[in-house]
Amino acid sequence: MQQNLIFTNDVEVAIERLKANMAPNMTVYIADVNTARFVLGQERLVVIPDGDTGKSLTSVCRVWDALEDFGATRHSLVINLGGGMVTDLGGFAAATFKRGMRFINVPTTLLGAVDAAVGGKTGFNYNGLKNEIGAFAPASDVIISTRYFDTLPVEEMKSGFAEVIKHALLSDRNEFLRLLNHDFTAPIKHDDLLERLRRSVQVKVDIVARDPNEQGERKALNLGHTVGHAFESLAMKRGKPVPHGYAVAWGLVTEAVLSHIILKFPSEDVHLLGNFVRDNYHDFPFTCDDYDELLDLMRHDKKSRNGEITCTLLATIGDYHIDQTVTPDDVTAALDILRDHLGV
Repeated sequence: MQQNLIFTNDVEVAIERLKANMAPNMTVYIADVNTARFVLGQERLVVIPDGDTGKSLTSVCRVWDALEDFGATRHSLVINLGGGMVTDLGGFAAATFKRGMRFINVPTTLLGAVDAAVGGKTGFNYNGLKNEIGAFAPASDVIISTRYFDTLPVEEMKSGFAEVIKHALLSDRNEFLRLLNHDFTAPIKHDDLLERLRRSVQVKVDIVARDPNEQGERKALNLGHTVGHAFESLAMKRGKPVPHGYAVAWGLVTEAVLSHIILKFPSEDVHLLGNFVRDNYHDFPFTCDDYDELLDLMRHDKKSRNGEITCTLLATIGDYHIDQTVTPDDVTAALDILRDHLGV
C-alpha cells in the first residue's frame, strides 16, 4: 500500500482535508502524556505512557479497550500523534482492532518523522526485546511537520538526527558531509529543515517501495540497528533506557568499523562519522564484560539467521550490502574501537 506523505506545517488543515475525504464514522486520537496537550478537547482521546517503557502490551490493551468502549468500527479513523513509540504502538493497535482500521500518523519528533511514522512497520516491545511483536501495516497518510520540534529538548533532536545521518550514508556522501556541520544549538529554520526531511524521508520511501515487506533491499534501512538495538536492549535491562537514536548512532559507528574490516569502507569516513558521534552523543557505559550479552542480543535480532549475526554494511557511502554475516571476533574488535573512540 502506497502511503500518502504530506509535508506541511499547517497540520490541522491537512487533518481536516483528509477527514473530509475519508468521512469516518468517528475519529480517535492516540497520544502520549506529552503530546496529548496538542489535542486536548478532542472527544475521543486515548493517552498512553510516554517513553520506550510505555511501548508495551499493556499500552496496546489500553488502546484496544478504549476503541471498544468508544464503539469504534472498521469505518472509524485513528490519528496517532506523537513520537515513534506512539505511531508504532498506535498503528499496531489500529491494524489489529476489528482486523484493521484506517489510521494517520502525525509524528511530533524528528525521529518519528524520518523513521517510525513512514514505511508501515508497527509493533511494541516484548520480554525486554525491541519491537519483538508487530506487523507491516502502513498508515494511509503521514503528515510530516517541523512545527512541534521547537518544544523538543536537544537530546530528542539528536536522536532523530541519527536516522537522518543513516539515510545519507545509504545514499549521498555530499549530503553526509553537509549533515556533519549541523549545529544543534542554533534556532530551527523550519522551512529548511522541512526540505531536509523531505530529502531524507525520500531515501526510505524509495527503498520501501521496492521491498515493502523487508524480503531483501529494505534491510538496508537496518544499517546501525543490529548493534544499536543490542545497546538499546541492554540499557532497558539495566533499567536505564537510552534514546533510540543515540543507540543507532553508536551502532552506526560500530557497523562502519565492521564495514571497514569486511568491505574496506574508507577509514576517512569511519573517522568522520566517529568524530561526529563522539562530539554530539554522550557515551554509553559498557565494558568488555558486557560483550557476551551484547552478542547474544544481536543473535536474537530479527535480522539474524541460524544464530549468526547479520548486518547491513557499506562498501562506500551509497553502496550498501544487506545480510552480511559478521563473526563474534569482528564484532568485539569493532566494539573495542568504539569504546576507544568514545573514551569509555
